[in-house]
Amino acid sequence: MDLSHDIFSRIQPHMYSWIKQYGKQFLLWNGPQAQLVVTEPELIKEILSNKNGAFSKIKLQNHVKKLIGDGLVATEGKKWSKLRKLANHAFHAESLKDMVPTMIASVEAMLEGWRDYVGKETEVYENFSVLTSEVISKTAFGSSYLEGKNIFEMLEKLGVVMFRNDGKVRFPIPEKLYKTADDIESDELEQSLRNSIISIVKKRDEKIKNGEADSYGSDFLGSLINMHRDKDEINRISLDDLIDECKTFYLAGHETTSTLLAWVILLLAIYTDWQQKAREEVLELFSKETPNPEGIVKLKTVNMIICETLRLYPPVTRLARTVKSKVRLGKLVLPPNVEILIPPLALHLNPEIWGRDAHLFKPERFSEGVAKATNNNMMAFLPFGYGPRTCVGLNFANTEAKIVLSMILQRYKFTLSPSYVHSPIQFFTIRPHHGVQVVLHSI
Repeated sequence: MDLSHDIFSRIQPHMYSWIKQYGKQFLLWNGPQAQLVVTEPELIKEILSNKNGAFSKIKLQNHVKKLIGDGLVATEGKKWSKLRKLANHAFHAESLKDMVPTMIASVEAMLEGWRDYVGKETEVYENFSVLTSEVISKTAFGSSYLEGKNIFEMLEKLGVVMFRNDGKVRFPIPEKLYKTADDIESDELEQSLRNSIISIVKKRDEKIKNGEADSYGSDFLGSLINMHRDKDEINRISLDDLIDECKTFYLAGHETTSTLLAWVILLLAIYTDWQQKAREEVLELFSKETPNPEGIVKLKTVNMIICETLRLYPPVTRLARTVKSKVRLGKLVLPPNVEILIPPLALHLNPEIWGRDAHLFKPERFSEGVAKATNNNMMAFLPFGYGPRTCVGLNFANTEAKIVLSMILQRYKFTLSPSYVHSPIQFFTIRPHHGVQVVLHSI
């Protein structure tokens, strides 16, 4: 497409067309499954707040189930509360401070390799994918990128199978009676993922047995193992739960941040005035020193740029819920088992909310915060969801992105390469299909 940020009609052309044709709410059928698309902010707030407990997460099926399992993203009730509490603890503010040095060391290693590309073109999306994979591997799982590389590759392959089948309506034949080639491949990948994660857990067991460590560790994996080994059955999680959580956080921990960074660099390569404003702020706060937690929270201009990037290129293209029991939603009465789909792009690029320039990159929208930018309509900005199911990794992703951007801006200027091809696509997140090519310049 041309270099436009008005990507709703490209990423979800059916949703874009049907909203124009049928209005803000409409019903569609995916085979025998009724799905209600909702783009009215007040109704979305009611759904995502879920104060009456009528809207639950959709039960995952087939390839999606093999990819994510029944972990924090999909589960409900007491199990969700237990896993959410663990994740909140693993990624709370004090834990994030301890992760900053690891993040900085990984970024420094990446930027060291960029020295060879000064005055030349470099593709940054792949760099960011490797970087964020290494960061989540080290901070959450205490391993190197190379150790987790096999896991990331299998998750990617399983994702390809999942999206190849997205939207297909299957005949209601149990998988155990009939398997497609994709079913067989996804089974093999799921088993390989399971074996790889169990292998990493066993390494921690062996360190304790050999006296090399006196605990499983205080990182996310260590907390998961402690909970799996808990003597109290109420607090304990199963091995399947542990594996599902690892898959979820390996995937989400790098995918969201790598695509966010790629889109930010694209936008700053186009809008060099904002690149310079961000650089001046970073140099004022940190000079040439490495970023610190106290300064990171003061990055107002960088935060505005990140918010505007998340508005134009949100990671998630749809939020989904299912109706548990008969419920009234606005003027509608919904029967049980209706699925509800919320497309964030429909809200993020809605000129009724953001103005006629909704498709333009204007970070100044967020100069006084998200509430002011949306006229207190918080449902107009949903990059990480809303309510009790807001993405638990929100602060982790923001902190990592600010560190990476600060360290890049301290060292380099960059402009968009003429070879860049603008082609946003939907995968786990909205990705740049052909990467992001920029030309680096020393400061």
